[in-house]
Amino acid sequence: MIADQGAKFDIPRGVTYLNCAYLSPLLRASVEAGKAGIARKAQPWTIHRDNFFTEVEHVRNLFARLINAPPDAVALVPASSYATAIAAANLDLQGSQSIVALESERFSNVYKWKPRCRETGAKLIMVPEPEHGGWTQSILDRIDHRTAVVSVPQCHWHDGRLVDLAAVADATRAVGAALIVDGTQSIGAMRFDVHQVRPAFAFCSAYKWLLGPYGLAFLYVAREYQNGHPLEHHGYNRLGADQASSTVGYTDKFMEGARRYDFGERSNFILLPMMSAALNQVLEWKPDNIQQTIAPLIADINRRGRALELRAPEQGVDHFTGLRVRTGRFSQDLQKSLSDAHVHVSLRGKALRISPHLYNSSADVDRLFEVLERALRC
Repeated sequence: MIADQGAKFDIPRGVTYLNCAYLSPLLRASVEAGKAGIARKAQPWTIHRDNFFTEVEHVRNLFARLINAPPDAVALVPASSYATAIAAANLDLQGSQSIVALESERFSNVYKWKPRCRETGAKLIMVPEPEHGGWTQSILDRIDHRTAVVSVPQCHWHDGRLVDLAAVADATRAVGAALIVDGTQSIGAMRFDVHQVRPAFAFCSAYKWLLGPYGLAFLYVAREYQNGHPLEHHGYNRLGADQASSTVGYTDKFMEGARRYDFGERSNFILLPMMSAALNQVLEWKPDNIQQTIAPLIADINRRGRALELRAPEQGVDHFTGLRVRTGRFSQDLQKSLSDAHVHVSLRGKALRISPHLYNSSADVDRLFEVLERALRC
């Protein structure tokens, strides 16, 4: 268990922020690192050529540690949609094959598969949302000899219902398909180990549970896909680019491993120091400890939700949850009522998604239900 970390964030008294799954607040340390980065860019003569590489590699190594991957297997990308596009561009797909994804999945993990299916004649199979229980069996039921790609999250973004990645990975490998994992709503707040899951590709945006800035994401690439086709061709992912002599001449060879997939301006002198501060803190806390610390808050939210005759997810994660009315969905006015009272959550699909972090306490849960009970009576 981790003690209250509210002092590390700039959350004013009177604000109840239970919305990390939407946008995490930045650590004070990340804010200061960003300010220093802005000041450095104001004096560009202080930025040297090796800074274009050393800071990228530092952040690459930190994220690799978080998911137990070799640094060579990690690419820096600007968004999860970019990561999905890289995966789609480097996976063979035939007209007789299929891609399995989840109904109401995050847009970045669906939109790219649609044109790939139109191009190849393959079929996109959307696993329907189960009324009760978890997603795993419904996914397994749709994996067969025609499956080429299984593209799933570690937990669903609406309410945190868990996907058993070990079981899905075993079934995917058994038919020779590639597993793609969207870890945006899990990596940083719960354990994810690429050696255990063994995905073909896995990606994670930085601005949620990694506590990082907007505009940065990470992509893990398994060894067998590290010689593929990048989306961009630029000077910074080419062999020898980190040497001064690379400013003259051209080469068709890329840097080792997944670095070929790095986006062009990944050497961001503002975002990278912010990301470094955030990853260092997450690694210090450890995702298992973060999950265990948030878990009692989630259990209390689910218990008090049921007392209001709301449905809590079965087989959910311990760092966020989604409450639902018994039939239909919440009014769009509910979120505004909560926000007007300075209680911040999200409506996602049919769920009222509630996502605390280490800056929250039981007093925040009390405040949520004080306002929620009043809003539901109206």
